Amino acid sequence: MSTKTESGAFDPPIENRADLISVFAKGEKPAARWRIGTEHEKFVYRTADHRAPSYDEPGGIRDLLMAMTRYGWEPIMEGDNVIALGGADGNVSLEPAGQLELSGAPLENLHQTCAETGRHLKQVKEIGAELGLGFLGLGMWPDKTRDALPIMPKGRYGIMLQHMPRVGTMGLDMMLRTCTIQTNLDYSSEADMVKKFRVSLALQPLGTALFANSPFTEGKPNGYLSYRSHIWTDTDPTRTGMLPFVFEDGFGYERYADYMLDVPMYFVYRSGKYIDAAGKNFRDFLDGNLDVYPGQKPTIGDWNDHLSTAFPEVRLKSFLEMRGSDGGPWNRICALPAFWVGLLYDGSALDAAWDLVKHWTIEDHQKLRDAVPKLGLKAPLPDGRILNDLAKQVLDIATAGLNARAQVNSMGDNESGFLNPLRRMVDSGKTSADELLEKFNGPWAGDLSKVYDQYSF
Repeated sequence: MSTKTESGAFDPPIENRADLISVFAKGEKPAARWRIGTEHEKFVYRTADHRAPSYDEPGGIRDLLMAMTRYGWEPIMEGDNVIALGGADGNVSLEPAGQLELSGAPLENLHQTCAETGRHLKQVKEIGAELGLGFLGLGMWPDKTRDALPIMPKGRYGIMLQHMPRVGTMGLDMMLRTCTIQTNLDYSSEADMVKKFRVSLALQPLGTALFANSPFTEGKPNGYLSYRSHIWTDTDPTRTGMLPFVFEDGFGYERYADYMLDVPMYFVYRSGKYIDAAGKNFRDFLDGNLDVYPGQKPTIGDWNDHLSTAFPEVRLKSFLEMRGSDGGPWNRICALPAFWVGLLYDGSALDAAWDLVKHWTIEDHQKLRDAVPKLGLKAPLPDGRILNDLAKQVLDIATAGLNARAQVNSMGDNESGFLNPLRRMVDSGKTSADELLEKFNGPWAGDLSKVYDQYSF
């Protein structure tokens, strides 16, 4: 989730509807300036007892953040608390229960992305060894109840934690018990954005299946391969889902702005403080009629904040965010951007991917999204095949797209090698979650503590 660093009061005011849409239009870049942003979260635990550390305790989350300043990271404060770090590799921030996230810098190629990931993991592992902390790569806490988890001192999260139970049964699970890997990618024009949005939204269930990695809840199998994906189905229907209007004629910046104006607010941020506006209407804010902030109108910064409070499978800001994947081990962090860059950053690959899904109906999209959390790569397709069959075609297209980019490292390797973990999975037909369940029911003999030994970074 976003880390706010300055007051919206210093941003340009919104004068008219065109200002709302301009945020999306200003994201347009020529292909030579397209970049890759990768975000990945991981669970932090005490190596002695697998407990999730609190913010304030000795050797806890605050000490972890402050120790990272030795590598050149600069603290970002909220009041008296360091709640994030800024540096050359992007930002390090905290999710609500202390999950640690790297929001990486915008980079030119996947070799740089993987190097950035490697630097970050080396740093946190060095500090973890000193503080007695470990870092787990899964999509959901496998063994923790909500009550066992700490809450981080961020004003945004306090508002959300109060609001979530009003609108769904699993919003608190989303906040406290899940981790994700996410990729942020650019577009050159409104038409390019539309095509990329449609392809990535249609194939987001495949991304969920390929990265399914959350089959346990509170120490037992939960009946899902991606329980994290299931959680989103009852988090808050006003700000989640497959966005069927994206596939309708006429979709573009203006239609997405209309969607966001219908998404209820969470907050207004002013002078380092969060004003609780949960459930309020952003249109009222535009008219100066927001009852919790009377007589005041929003700025562009407020609109950007609001854009970060919707959680659909794909999200538009001044770039596109692919949001459907569980957290996972190191090689999956590099595989996710490789998957989407291969499909979306080469014109021929983008056309080929669209050809695979352009005939699907809105009902087809929703049925696949509904089936994937439980069935993963075995989810049925509209044509009677299973998702694993489509995965083979899509990976071939992504490979061709990466080959066409011809971005090589010092060894002469191009970016397509980052897809190898996904190819191995598709060849076997087994997701990471399937493998976890096999271990739990086999050599682990139901002892889920083994996951900390084998799935930590």
